[in-house]
Amino acid sequence: MQVWTVSNQKGGVGKTTTTVALGGIAAESGLRVLLIDLDPHGSLTSYFRHDPDSLSQGVYTLFTERKKLSHSIISGLILSTPHQDISLLPATTPLATLERQGIGDGMGLVISKVLSFVAYDFDLVIIDCPPQLGVLMVNALVACEELIIPVQTEFLAIKGLERILHTLNMLSHSRKQTLDYIIVPTMYDRRTQASVGSLRAIRNGYGEAVWPGKIPIDTKFRDASREGLPPSQYDSAGRGVEAYRSLYNYLNQRARNTLAMQHQGA
Repeated sequence: MQVWTVSNQKGGVGKTTTTVALGGIAAESGLRVLLIDLDPHGSLTSYFRHDPDSLSQGVYTLFTERKKLSHSIISGLILSTPHQDISLLPATTPLATLERQGIGDGMGLVISKVLSFVAYDFDLVIIDCPPQLGVLMVNALVACEELIIPVQTEFLAIKGLERILHTLNMLSHSRKQTLDYIIVPTMYDRRTQASVGSLRAIRNGYGEAVWPGKIPIDTKFRDASREGLPPSQYDSAGRGVEAYRSLYNYLNQRARNTLAMQHQGA
């Protein structure tokens, strides 16, 4: 089972769209996909027509029941989506209170523990993060093998990129282990100088850490969201979907390369 986290310490950069798009493409290739909504705003949950205000149980339950987690408890929280191979661990409104409860008593390892129970149920897990540094983001970063950082191609979004990389450096130092990450330019509009200039600044500033491609602005993403469908299920040939398909293939190749290096070093 692979675990990817989608995170940036700025909202509105395409985190949820990236999560759903990659999950849809993975599912269409035959993988069993679990999407986890760690954002108290519940955008991922709402995307699939579940109401975070109405749901009685979800990710918050995993934290309150963290000392007695089991496969049956976790499975009982997982919801279906319109795609038969995509499942959802939803956010609920009480998740917003979690940060006030602190990081002690195993709170930073809850999602890692959860995933150990469902490791044989899914092939790919993608975690959608809140934009704030706290216990939820820490859980997502600790649990994942690959960090995907969507960055809107506009200059204000680059500041959020700097913050998440600073957070990543702090976490890597405390864990004494580095985490692979890839920066993904999103919402690219080649018609605007701001977008073109921002993309150039991202590539010049971060070099090989930036995915060679880019995700264009595509109104089909909004249409797919309105229907509650993964973009690839709504319009499999759209230019945005093709860009995400390219990103998905790139991430898979990175995973294969990492695995091969690990085998060589063994």
